[in-house]
Amino acid sequence: MKSKTDTAAIIERLKELYPDAVCSLDYGKDYELLISVRLSAQCTDARVNLVTPALFARFPTLEAFAAADVDEVGKYIHSCGFWRAKARDIVGSAQQLLERFGGRVPDNMEDLLSLPGVGRKTANLLLGDIYGKEGYVCDTHCIRITGRLGLTDGSKDPLKVEQQLRQCIPPEESSNFCHRMVLFGRETCTARSPKCQGCPLRELCGNPAE
Repeated sequence: MKSKTDTAAIIERLKELYPDAVCSLDYGKDYELLISVRLSAQCTDARVNLVTPALFARFPTLEAFAAADVDEVGKYIHSCGFWRAKARDIVGSAQQLLERFGGRVPDNMEDLLSLPGVGRKTANLLLGDIYGKEGYVCDTHCIRITGRLGLTDGSKDPLKVEQQLRQCIPPEESSNFCHRMVLFGRETCTARSPKCQGCPLRELCGNPAE
């Protein structure tokens, strides 16, 4: 596991590489981010961003989503995969947001996890991006790269990785750090054939390829 000094160096190097740590999903309203994150499960953010403009135009309000026919929603999101479950969760979440939370995305983990299709990864992202709270978003990029860097023990279990990151990544850095993991994972530390030669984090990496 990395020392505090090395961990701080990794955080600062990533800030230099990606000063604008933003979510790659396009949205205008808080609940739209919730919907987009649900669609991104086992789908690329790029694909989601192609689908959501027409979806949000057809259902321009939370009330419209709550009253929507699940099959019609499914037609708009079909290319994102697993569209039946996703459409059902989108409509169900809209209904619950109106019925239980006054039309607002909840600002705490417990309430977020009570929404259809929302797991810890989604909840952490929403807390970080909407409310500026700590958000340890352990997606595939974050799990892979933090293990390679030695920030975690290499576990593939999202909850274990989240727990370990909470011990080493300061809460105020967590949300942006995880966004930078995604950017770094797409650009350099890819799942297959990572670009270790010339990697800006090579000297801080726990498992650089030769």
